[in-house]
Amino acid sequence: MKFLVADDHAIVRKGLIQLLREEFMISEVGEVTNGNAVLDQVGKQFWDAILLDISMPGRNGIEIVKQIRANGIKTPILVISMYPEEQYAIRALKAGASGFLNKESANEELVAAIHKILSGRKYVSPSIIDKLAENMSELKDVPTFELLSDREMQVLQLIASGKTVSEIAEGLSLSVNTISTYRTRILEKLALHNNAELTRYALNHRLAY
Repeated sequence: MKFLVADDHAIVRKGLIQLLREEFMISEVGEVTNGNAVLDQVGKQFWDAILLDISMPGRNGIEIVKQIRANGIKTPILVISMYPEEQYAIRALKAGASGFLNKESANEELVAAIHKILSGRKYVSPSIIDKLAENMSELKDVPTFELLSDREMQVLQLIASGKTVSEIAEGLSLSVNTISTYRTRILEKLALHNNAELTRYALNHRLAY
């Protein structure tokens, strides 16, 4: 089997690769550190499954999933992130991911998730299913951050991490004016006034660390 592991943290990549080699009959494991490299590898050859981080340099994981699906590629994709499932699982699945798993999950759960997506099914952890059911039963209001687009969510995370508009623009290969426009939209949608409030909001809602 052939797996592609996409994560910009070397320790995480090595851990995932070791786990894959122990559990699966692997002929090849590719490892990349950014979204453009993922698209390049997916365009060049067939992979049985892709393990994809959300937060990487350049285009984030959600965008990459959308692009892969737009290209007509149906390879199972398991999104693995340090961000909480309740904030990102549904967003990832809507983009076309086969499953979502938090990086703090046990190895056994990761293996189970990979087996499930390889069988053609979707994987969402029992904990997020419980949370979704609870939210539906209590008819809770949709959190304000759900109004943000995927790009706006990415810019929110980057601002909350302390990056300037110029740094974000360079990292995403966009203009400073474009990032400033995203920032303005985010502040308006969240009814916030400045970066300090935005950062506090992101931390309070576990959207950034």
